[in-house]
Amino acid sequence: MTIRFTILIATLICFSAGLSKAQKSAGSRQPVLNGIDYLVEKNFTPLAGLRIGLITNQTGIDRQRRSNIDLLADSPEVNLVALFSPEHGIRGKLDTSKIDDSRDSKTGLPVYSLYKNKIRKPSAKQLNNIDALVFDIQDIGCRFYTYISTMGLCMEAAADDGIKFIVLDRVNPIGGEQTDGPIRIGPSKFVAYHDIAIQHGMTIGELAKMINAERKLNTDLTIVPIKNWKRRQLFDSTGLPWVNPSPNIRNLTQAILYPGVGLVEFTELSVGRGTDTPFEIVGAPYINGEQLAQILNSQQLPGVKFTSLSFTPKSSMFAKQKCGGVKITLTHRQTYRSLDTGLIIARTLLKLYPKKFDPKHKLNTLLLHPPTLKALSAQQSLSDIRKHWQPDLKKFIKRRKPYLIYP
Repeated sequence: MTIRFTILIATLICFSAGLSKAQKSAGSRQPVLNGIDYLVEKNFTPLAGLRIGLITNQTGIDRQRRSNIDLLADSPEVNLVALFSPEHGIRGKLDTSKIDDSRDSKTGLPVYSLYKNKIRKPSAKQLNNIDALVFDIQDIGCRFYTYISTMGLCMEAAADDGIKFIVLDRVNPIGGEQTDGPIRIGPSKFVAYHDIAIQHGMTIGELAKMINAERKLNTDLTIVPIKNWKRRQLFDSTGLPWVNPSPNIRNLTQAILYPGVGLVEFTELSVGRGTDTPFEIVGAPYINGEQLAQILNSQQLPGVKFTSLSFTPKSSMFAKQKCGGVKITLTHRQTYRSLDTGLIIARTLLKLYPKKFDPKHKLNTLLLHPPTLKALSAQQSLSDIRKHWQPDLKKFIKRRKPYLIYP
């Protein structure tokens, strides 16, 4: 009995020590704070005494889901005088090619749309009574997601007008370690503002530093940093609240899939817009879903599987038409490479349906890399396709190093 009692006591002591250690470890983890949270911590000191124009949308919230518009408008330290909205509008619900100016119903402030003409940046008149532009929008880590283009164009306007530009940095939801895809060939476009990889692996603050330096903008730039974020972290490990960054990116899975699946959406293919699962499904009326799933699964891409299905989009491409296609399921996020999914889907459809899938080479709309388009059309292997942009990707990875802020 004595021996058993001693063993029991020893076991309880070990268990208690282990539990205490685990609790201490959990308690030592500091919460991830985006730039807006850090700004609140500092009582808005970087904005004190300045007339502020805020570039934002519905993603501009702090860790408690408080709107940055409300936080800045309510602070006695901040003089918020105007709002600027990107693609999809100030509330992120519009999916049209043109968005007009408006007025914020709560604060009464003017809302200047940066998505109503080809210029897409603030005018000198709009900046007349502004000392600093503050940018606070959630990016998703992809070159053709246009919020970073809006940021670059606004940095140009700030530099031209001689006013400050302040970025409230936010985490890259799909992580800051993986970089992938070709670098744009050709002039700057709204879907490819700067020479970066399709999956760039940077935060908006890091991108702002790169853009300012490499484009020689000489913008008076300040980055309000993220606290306690590591590059390996994806969004769901941060504890930060999720807000749909645009109408068709509704969860982290769709954000992870987007750099690859988004590549094919200007072709004659539905990427699930008009359904409940955009970017998780692709299809068209001319596609045999079972055949496509079989071919895609035979490629044995790591971290993903494809299942045949049929669906009918309510809007967008092939609205109200029954489409055959595939559902894309992530099985292992750490080994998954989104670009491979997009490339393999494109190569397969170019082979099966060359006259229907991409008859006008719209695949290059977001790809912006003719050598890769040519390699896909020639049915080259995935490794050979990648060789066409690997040297430039290596240069980009080296170029970005001086601008990285987080470990």
